[in-house]
Amino acid sequence: MSAYDRDLDKNAANFQPLTPLSFLQRAAAVFPERTAIIHGKTTTNYATFYERCRKLGSALAKRGIGKGDSVSVLLANTPAMLECHYGVPMTKGVVNTLNTRLDAATIAFSLDHAEAKVFIVDKEHSALAAAALAQCKAKPLVIDYVDPEFEVEGKRVGTEDYEVFVQSGDASYQWHWPGDEWDAISLNYTSGTTGNPKGVVYHHRGASLLAQGNVLTGNMPKHAVYLWTLPMFHCNGWCFPWSISVIAGTHVTLRWVRSKAIWAALDDHKVTHLCGAPIVMSTILNAPEEEKRKLSQQVEFFTAAAPPPEAVLAAMAEAGFNVTHLYGLTETYGPAVVNDWKEEWQALAGPQRAQKKARQGVRYHALEDLTVMDPETMKPVPADGETMGEVMFRGNVVMKGYLKNPKATGDAFAGGWFHSGDLGVMHPDGYIQLKDRSKDIIISGGENISSIEVEDVLYKHPAVQAAGVVAKQDEKWGETPCAFIELRPGKTATADEIIAWCTQNLARFKVPRHVIFAEIPKTSTGKIQKFKLRDMAKNA
Repeated sequence: MSAYDRDLDKNAANFQPLTPLSFLQRAAAVFPERTAIIHGKTTTNYATFYERCRKLGSALAKRGIGKGDSVSVLLANTPAMLECHYGVPMTKGVVNTLNTRLDAATIAFSLDHAEAKVFIVDKEHSALAAAALAQCKAKPLVIDYVDPEFEVEGKRVGTEDYEVFVQSGDASYQWHWPGDEWDAISLNYTSGTTGNPKGVVYHHRGASLLAQGNVLTGNMPKHAVYLWTLPMFHCNGWCFPWSISVIAGTHVTLRWVRSKAIWAALDDHKVTHLCGAPIVMSTILNAPEEEKRKLSQQVEFFTAAAPPPEAVLAAMAEAGFNVTHLYGLTETYGPAVVNDWKEEWQALAGPQRAQKKARQGVRYHALEDLTVMDPETMKPVPADGETMGEVMFRGNVVMKGYLKNPKATGDAFAGGWFHSGDLGVMHPDGYIQLKDRSKDIIISGGENISSIEVEDVLYKHPAVQAAGVVAKQDEKWGETPCAFIELRPGKTATADEIIAWCTQNLARFKVPRHVIFAEIPKTSTGKIQKFKLRDMAKNA
């Protein structure tokens, strides 16, 4: 045994499990009067925020919630949702944030699979909750949340009121530090395209590290002001409910993502940071002129879907936003890869700069390793920007695994790496670039076509607002690209014009044979639902 190990053991004085709960504890102690939350006309300081979280934890503990017990929530971006991110794990319980845009059957499955003991329901989503409860076997305690700031439709479905429930708790509640930082803190369900969704389990250690990683990656200063345009139900809001406490920042919660409310919040509260899918950028840029404001501050905007076209980036910059491209999955606590921008790239010509912007990038500080491998040989592909392989992750911000699904967990971690299912390339400078989901590659006449590559060309067309490309069966070629297009307001284009545009910018075999103008189905976080497009293509 090394002398550095002899009689130098872990003890309570020199080792404590990592947990993001400690961030709020510190913020409340150091900046008790600092504004933590702005919701409508109501402001809450850190002392009160921490006290309410302790009360919620105490009230849940009184109802028997303890280690490993699931508390499911169906909530909008509200103070209650923030409180659940702290109050539930304070009991050693697990917070399960449910997607408010899912169907009742999927919500019912999630409640049963999580074995939910408590179900906190926003009044606006009470009909969905009631339908789910009628279908599931779980019989959780149902608590109604009624937003004091915004009037919504809906009927109470629970037996208790959230505010009354919180006030029944003890403000001096001595919450539980996790016994092990590997203990579960949250459960997030993937939006399954086939079969039931999988339950992704996060631990305290990963949540703590990713929360701090967001601060480093986002270059977030002390007391930053964060606008909630990203749903908190999505990967626990990319862990930003915990990140903001690191810097004693301010949460500006938006119940609904609407252009007028976004612009007003940006200006009135001097917002410094926000996250969202490209649809949020569209909402901002396409707002009526009377709703837009001249911002006195630059706003950092983080997006994690397809890389925005150069024209969109230029429009965002002109409006006062700096856009940073992130990448990750539910299984990596949200974003764990960043297009870390280099100053010298600013001098590049537009097309070359756009090529740099299109790359997903390099690992977060909190992620230990990121690579592109041949999934069969588990060997890295050449860093030539051409050879495709599967993007793989390794580190402390990778999930514990899939709840009650050892086969899926084993498959995901085969070979000691997390298999993302995304196909990409490694560039010589170590930056990765996605080419497609493995299931979204189009194989036409034996040639692989990246749907992302075709979509990138389509997005550069001045009339195209959104584009999705999928495979359509073809008797001669097996599959050919089928493009779905949403046009910009006031713009027009024909299928022939779109095809001609692609012919100018793509190899002939990559050009879509079919162009369909339609509303493109998206998830609640703005991602295009390719499985729905594939169904639509079959009937086109």
